[in-house]
Amino acid sequence: MSATFRSLGIFNYRLWFAGATVSNVGTWMQRTAQDWVILTELTDHDAVAVGIGMALQFGPILLLTPVSGLVADLVDRRKILIATQIAMGALSLALGILFLAGVLELWMVFLFAGLLGVISAFDNPARQAFVSELVPHEYTSNAIGLNGTSFTLARLIGPGIAGLLTATTGAGWVFLINFGTFLATIIVLVTMRRDELVPVPRREGERARMRDGARFVGTRPDIGIVLVGALVFGAFAMNFAIFTPTMTSVEFGLGATEFGILSSCISVGSITGALLGARRERPTIRIIAIGALAFGLLGLVAAIAPSVWVYGAIMAGMGVASMLVLNTSNAYVQTNTPAAVRGRVMAIYAAVVIGSTVFGAPLVGWVADVFGPRWAVVVGAAGGLVPAVILGVWWAVRRGRARRDAREAAGTTAAEPSVLDRPEQVRGDRGVDGLGVAGVEDAGEDVALDASQLR
Repeated sequence: MSATFRSLGIFNYRLWFAGATVSNVGTWMQRTAQDWVILTELTDHDAVAVGIGMALQFGPILLLTPVSGLVADLVDRRKILIATQIAMGALSLALGILFLAGVLELWMVFLFAGLLGVISAFDNPARQAFVSELVPHEYTSNAIGLNGTSFTLARLIGPGIAGLLTATTGAGWVFLINFGTFLATIIVLVTMRRDELVPVPRREGERARMRDGARFVGTRPDIGIVLVGALVFGAFAMNFAIFTPTMTSVEFGLGATEFGILSSCISVGSITGALLGARRERPTIRIIAIGALAFGLLGLVAAIAPSVWVYGAIMAGMGVASMLVLNTSNAYVQTNTPAAVRGRVMAIYAAVVIGSTVFGAPLVGWVADVFGPRWAVVVGAAGGLVPAVILGVWWAVRRGRARRDAREAAGTTAAEPSVLDRPEQVRGDRGVDGLGVAGVEDAGEDVALDASQLR
């Protein structure tokens, strides 16, 4: 099996990938239909309402981070996921019934969004950390990349189906279909070979404290800078749910079918970006910075796109860049975090990436309403350019310091070339240039922290 798909050779991960793909298709179908219903049926093209819905859905992830991360580290993550899938499926069923009964109102959608956010707050860190139980440690980065492929494949398929169903049968059936897809993940989790899961060390009692995740991040400036970049990117760049429907309906004057197709265009590039990330054995900060820069530049071009088809083509490129940023950031944080605190650290990551939408989505929606959808896309582009600058400067400074420290350690003279000019002699499997999994150590700073030190 090729390096890109090597995790699929493991039974439990292969089962998980199949079930998650089906479930993700349903999730994207519901997201697409829900955004369209809010924008066109429950309001008069109110982008702020769409932003509020997103904020309510993602806000609890930000507020419940300390508790949900601790739960993910103390409780069997497989059992957590079974419970969250059942709860989210029930919400989809209720939403579909209310819509088909003709009694659905905007406040109800907001209520369901908030409830879904509470459940997702516990689902997300458990789901993120559970990947490390499905594959050996050396496969973690690949498995995360393939997870991104599953997610973006669903984004490619789901919005198109949702657009067609919404236009022909109504959004209610989309919600009911999503209810059915949650069963796929539940079946996978129940039938998984539990004896083949990678054991996770768990700390109980007072030693397993909520703040341990934050304390660990505080000892790792490299992880901290990745989280800062992810915060800005998540808040402003990842607002496709506002960019796409407003550009479709307001700027180009098109309907639900075109909206679904345009949404799928984003995923065409996202799949490519996810697969590119899966091929890399070591996530690096440099790749995150490059992806953010590409996203920002493409976003500026998308903001002046003359037609919907040009806009769709550019968004495909933005999909590539966005997955490079998110998947590489995710893999970098996970592979640099001890298993005993991974749930808490991934809860922080989820709060940063997803919870930042609480602040970013309403602002981007307001920009779309007041200044127009094109200016909202410009704000999204800035959400890529700013992290690119932050991460790029940090990487350049650290790389320069690594070279200087290496020269001093080696006693380099003017007559003797630096060992860094012969990288094959010093880099091994770590790499100074990329500042990858062990890159900070290469930069002359020993920041490794074992879970036993978090007391």
